Amino acid sequence: MFDVTDSELADWRATVRRFLADEVTPHYNDWEREALVPRELYRRMGTAGLLCADAPAAFGGAEAPIAFSFAVAEEAARLGYMALVTNLMMHSDIVAPYIAHLGTEAQQQRYLPRMISGDCFGALAMTEPGTGSDLQAIRTHALSDGEGGYRLNGAKTFITNGQHADVVIVATKTDPKAGGKGMTLFLVDTDLPGFRRGRKLDKIGMHAADTSELFFDDVPLKADAVLGRIGGGFGHLIDELPRERLMLAVAAVGHAEGALQRTIDYVTQRKAFGQPIARFQNTRFELAKVKTDIEVTRAYYEKCCRLYTEGKLNVEAAAMIKLATSEMENRVMDACLQLFGGYGYMSEYPISRDWVDARVQRIYGGTNEIMKEVIARGLVGR
Repeated sequence: MFDVTDSELADWRATVRRFLADEVTPHYNDWEREALVPRELYRRMGTAGLLCADAPAAFGGAEAPIAFSFAVAEEAARLGYMALVTNLMMHSDIVAPYIAHLGTEAQQQRYLPRMISGDCFGALAMTEPGTGSDLQAIRTHALSDGEGGYRLNGAKTFITNGQHADVVIVATKTDPKAGGKGMTLFLVDTDLPGFRRGRKLDKIGMHAADTSELFFDDVPLKADAVLGRIGGGFGHLIDELPRERLMLAVAAVGHAEGALQRTIDYVTQRKAFGQPIARFQNTRFELAKVKTDIEVTRAYYEKCCRLYTEGKLNVEAAAMIKLATSEMENRVMDACLQLFGGYGYMSEYPISRDWVDARVQRIYGGTNEIMKEVIARGLVGR
């Protein structure tokens, strides 16, 4: 592992921007219309070293500081490619770390090298049709087959990367009577019999983000498919939440900064009453408020990034940064769209996509209402 310097990180960001300009920008609008990013893009990203940037060197990763992984998401978010950001974060910053932190050496050898190269794409399946934030209420179960293995049955929904995934981390009940202590995580290969992909769900935003239903009908699992501890699934999910929520903050800040720049470009060119609308006091004051909102939030975001690298980002702080950045992001998008006037409501203008794509950030990764409850418990208990 090596320490990051400002110049190294700047060079890396330039590499990310070049890749996005060459491989994504010419096609992104088409992918939004087609409602799917092509699978081949992720293999090209793997070849370019843009996947799982902080993965261990023992498995072919660069073992770079996490700032390099943050930079991939932030640069894509700044350009407004939020569907791509969502897909990438699930693969590189959620699934791969789960396997790196919880997997056996055999599991790590099986999956991580192919995830780094883009030959294996990952998903995490927690949410079910009847359960969202209340994970202890999941009904998907993996019960003993009497021969040392398990049979997996159930359904999941709102699963990012569901259509493209080659491996899915599935949250199950192995002891349905034990509540949270009866939850176990499994690594499920999508070529196993009984696994079925359902609909690619139609969303109001992030159209190119692969969000799907998944079904498991008596899927046979060997004992070595368990990820982490039997019955330890709920604790494992809690342990990994800080990075997931921090990554949502990374995307929110980058997205807000990009939207502000797109708005500045517009108001300095758009004229009304014989002058650019950037000369009107209301426009200038609104831009000043937005810039201040972003910068104040970024300061806390950078603090949380430092805490994470030091192993000190706790559950409450992760909830606060997710809450603060997603709320800020939505305020920024609303203010920026307003400055575009009627054109802001037209889908041909990227600010309209910025606005609708931002909305889900207050929902996934734990709704902001749940974030407030988590924070409150840290203050006054349950």
